[in-house]
Amino acid sequence: MSILVVDDSTDSRLLVKALLEEKGYSDIILAQSAADAMRILANQQTDSQNKVDLILMDLVMPKMDGIQACLMLKQDEVFKDIPIIMVTASGEVENLERAFAAGATDFITKPLKKVELVARVRSVLKMKSEMDQRKARETELRRLTSLDGLTGIANRRWFDEFLDAAWRQGLKNGQPLALIMVDIDCFKLYNDNYGHLTGDQCLKKVAKAIQSSVSGPFELAARYGGEEFAVVLASSELKYAISVAENVRTAVSNLKIPHCRSPVSAIVTVSIGVANIVPSPQTTPQQLIEAADDALYNAKQQGRNQIQIAVQG
Repeated sequence: MSILVVDDSTDSRLLVKALLEEKGYSDIILAQSAADAMRILANQQTDSQNKVDLILMDLVMPKMDGIQACLMLKQDEVFKDIPIIMVTASGEVENLERAFAAGATDFITKPLKKVELVARVRSVLKMKSEMDQRKARETELRRLTSLDGLTGIANRRWFDEFLDAAWRQGLKNGQPLALIMVDIDCFKLYNDNYGHLTGDQCLKKVAKAIQSSVSGPFELAARYGGEEFAVVLASSELKYAISVAENVRTAVSNLKIPHCRSPVSAIVTVSIGVANIVPSPQTTPQQLIEAADDALYNAKQQGRNQIQIAVQG
């Protein structure tokens, strides 16, 4: 556990460090001011192995006091969950109400007593650990409820949420949004000939191929339903969407999954529809879905194993 001690007094910082080290806390970071603490925290943003777990903050410091620093940290999405124990002189108890209002977790008074300091640190760190474990469980639960049980990629629920969020972002920044709809050609014939267990394996392989064709936090591959898949590309022009669609089509063909009953090819292929739109108050996500679906229908009508683009407007 990493503890950041913030105090403008060198003697106070070293005392806290010594008292904590006596009890086995070895990862102690010292900051001589609130600004110094902010710099230390900012430098650690990208270091997931060295995150601060607790801050001991002196209440009275020059330039920026502990209450102001606490308020700033609690308003920051990155640092808001780090617990802060406020350290105060006995005569400053009236300021504790302000400290708690700013987000402080606990307080301890000077002169510091080793037993009290260690007990409060241990208690807050235990609370932090339990909170982190609960968040990890909640994150894992959200992940599991957002994934398709068979293929392991995003399910329809996650697709709907992602598309809605991308749409709102497009409304805000005026950036285009693209949607790719993918359907396995003649999949019913595949299932009838090879059986549903083999059909499930085919779906898994195709899903993995589609997933490998998208990248970054602004793109999502999902199982839309049955043998149909969807790819959402936020902030993407049509030209880029077409290139991703071709990557998907090629990736699936490269699997070379035999399909002897297909009138299209001796291997499993996909038909793809692509649509692109700049979200506006006059349009809806459903219109984008319908456009991509119409393009997919055209791809099937034109012979399958191809990409068709939705007609603009």
